[in-house]
Amino acid sequence: MASNPVVFVVDDDDAVRESLAMSLKLAGHQVESFASAAAFLASGAPNRSGCLVTDIRMPDMDGIELQEELRKRNCSLPVIVITGHGDVPLAVRAMKAGAGDFLEKPFARDALLAAVQRALERNATAVDNASQGDQIRTRIALLTPKEREVFGLVVSGKQSKVIAHELGASPRTVEIHRARMMKKLNAGSLQELVRMAIAAGVHT
Repeated sequence: MASNPVVFVVDDDDAVRESLAMSLKLAGHQVESFASAAAFLASGAPNRSGCLVTDIRMPDMDGIELQEELRKRNCSLPVIVITGHGDVPLAVRAMKAGAGDFLEKPFARDALLAAVQRALERNATAVDNASQGDQIRTRIALLTPKEREVFGLVVSGKQSKVIAHELGASPRTVEIHRARMMKKLNAGSLQELVRMAIAAGVHT
């Protein structure tokens, strides 16, 4: 890894931005904060080593538009997007566009630190995506047809009650299928499921 990687925080909410920066600094990270995507882009930060933590909903340029601009500039800075509860489909879209992770509010400090650590590791080492994708596809092949159907709907960002309505099943039945599916895939969170779907090339 290049020396002194920086965690760049972009959020238009002063209180949230300061809280994120404080949590990261207390964990020993070097942090630089920006109140807007434009300020971040103008700073030259995209050309430096580290990772980016950005809110998905911001005025003028939102988190996805910022991510698209970074891609236009051939910037490989790993991105973590922060999303509200109703914005999970938007966060899934961001991951499909290249974001490495997302955090759904409210999230624990440990979840933030773990996501940042994953991002910094991605920035430091090359990952054998082809091998990883093969392994995940092998796990997905173990799912029953109904578990595979639930998997696709979950990683598209749909809640269990919505899935239950679409499948004509009870929420309890969907939760059972979801629990079994996550156990077979060895996934501990929605974020992990989305990463698996993307690595395996699963279309949702």
